[in-house]
Amino acid sequence: MEQISSKENKRIKYIKKLLSSASFRKEEGVFVAEGLRLCGDALKSGAEITAAFFSESFYNKNESFVREASSVVKQTFLLKDNVFSAASDTKTPQGVLFLIKTLDKTIDFDKIKDNGKVLALETVQDPVNLGTILRTAEALGVDLVILTRDCCDIYAPKVARGSMGAVFRLPFHITDDLPGLIERFNAFGISYAAVLDETSVSLNDCSFEGAVLAVVGNEGNGITPETIKACTHRLYIPMRGDAESLNVSAAASIILWEMTK
Repeated sequence: MEQISSKENKRIKYIKKLLSSASFRKEEGVFVAEGLRLCGDALKSGAEITAAFFSESFYNKNESFVREASSVVKQTFLLKDNVFSAASDTKTPQGVLFLIKTLDKTIDFDKIKDNGKVLALETVQDPVNLGTILRTAEALGVDLVILTRDCCDIYAPKVARGSMGAVFRLPFHITDDLPGLIERFNAFGISYAAVLDETSVSLNDCSFEGAVLAVVGNEGNGITPETIKACTHRLYIPMRGDAESLNVSAAASIILWEMTK
């Protein structure tokens, strides 16, 4: 295990750049997972871990985890505690950090079962919202999540932490053409755009039998007209209170519950 004792080490600078730059993560095809729970999920998921970094304090208290990780990861590094803190994205680092190959897969609707359930996210910008949606989608057994390219980066540290490891286990695909994918899906299923207009049907009256795809949109602007047009149906969530709208993660959770129950 190689030791790192300087904050100016090139690997520390590399980690910090990955943490701060979505474009650099995309360019490198690598993202950062930090913390015992998240790194443990990465190990169990079979994700391709390219490097593991441990603080001295973590190493002394978690030797069995370090051994397990070292048996899988070729490059392992032991860092002085203050050096690990300098590389970390959290206020109170746990002392373990992995570099992982990006996970996006090419979509194949033929592999979606006849009653498959798909969630599509268009231009969702808040990483906390995205992490929560992914966590809920996994918990409710969604078969696939589709994200438009202009959603916030699914590999951002806040998204990975907020998803509670769902990012490693939940099938997802990033697209530049959501309307086109929806039209492909419509060949064997039905699709819903979550919008509030005169043509929308109450969520209570929607049918989610068979293959279903539901779209939720941007926190401020909702779903684009092109995507709405591509969907076969429109739905809205009835509300009894005075609130004009729901947070996108709350709306997605409600729709997913109805779609998968």
